[in-house]
Amino acid sequence: MIAIDGLTLSYDGQQVLKDCSLRVEAGSRVALMGPSGCGKTSLINVIAGLLTPDSGKVSVNGKVSYVFQEPALFPWLTAVDNINVVLSDRPETLPRAQALLDAVGLSDCRDKYPHQLSGGQKQRIAICRALAYGGDILLLDEPLKGLDPDTRAQVSALLLQEWAGKTLLLVTHDQTEAESLCDRVYRWQEGTFR
Repeated sequence: MIAIDGLTLSYDGQQVLKDCSLRVEAGSRVALMGPSGCGKTSLINVIAGLLTPDSGKVSVNGKVSYVFQEPALFPWLTAVDNINVVLSDRPETLPRAQALLDAVGLSDCRDKYPHQLSGGQKQRIAICRALAYGGDILLLDEPLKGLDPDTRAQVSALLLQEWAGKTLLLVTHDQTEAESLCDRVYRWQEGTFR
C-alpha cells in the first residue's frame, strides 16, 4: 500500500505539488494523469525515496520496483546482464532474464549493449529488469512511450500477467494505456491528484 498525506513539493521556489493526499491500496492498479510538468514524476520519485518533499508524509508498505521514464541501463552491461544485475543475489533465478527477453520479443538482443539498441528496445529491457527484481509495488513512469501499437499490447499483457494481484502505480499521458493497465485514474487538479 502507498499512503500520501498532505505532501507539498517545490522546485526552485515554485510549488509543484500542494497538499497532495493519495491512497493506493495493496493490489490495486492506479494511473496518474496530468499535463507535462505538473509533478507526476516528482510524486513517484518521492514514493521511491529519490526525492524528499517539503512537507507531508509518505508511507510505502512493501518492496518497490521502478521503471524510469528513461531506461537508465548500465552502458557497460549487455541486455541480459542489465536484467541479471538485479538477480545477482539470487543466482537460481538467472534464467528468468532470458525468459523475460523472450516475452518482450528481444531474444536476439541478449548480448547487445545499450548503444546497439533502439529507444524502444532499451525501454523493454528496463521493464524486464523491474519485473525480474519483483517486489510488491511497481512504479511505471511512461513505460510504453516509443513503442509501436503491437509491442505496446504485448508489453501491457506481460505487465498485467507478471504483476497480477500486486500494486501498480502508472504515470502516463495516454488515456488508453491508463484504462488498459489500471482500474483507477487520478487526474491532476490544482496541485494534487483527484
